[in-house]
Amino acid sequence: MKNSRSLILLVIVPAVAVVLLGAAIFGSQAMSDSRLDDDTRAALAASLQTSAPIELANLQEVRYGYGVCGSYRLASDEGFASFYLDTQSGEVELDVNSRRFNTHCGLSALC
Repeated sequence: MKNSRSLILLVIVPAVAVVLLGAAIFGSQAMSDSRLDDDTRAALAASLQTSAPIELANLQEVRYGYGVCGSYRLASDEGFASFYLDTQSGEVELDVNSRRFNTHCGLSALC
């Protein structure tokens, strides 16, 4: 009887605690990524003044999480277009030749 109680206290309880802690950490990270995608779609829809579904691709956080670079496509379009989103102000930059886009989403900024 004493051995089974010590097995539960020394092995099973810590193992369950580690699994629950891991699930909480990774679950919150997955929810955060989903929320970022939804916020990005909403900002793009407002900038483009459309209610059409938007597909996102190649998303990458830049500026230590204060910006997002990526590609988007409206449901009616065939090709993808690039964008930069400032997550603090919610401003979207669609002009790939602009200084702001090149500063944050250029190859030198990603390397």
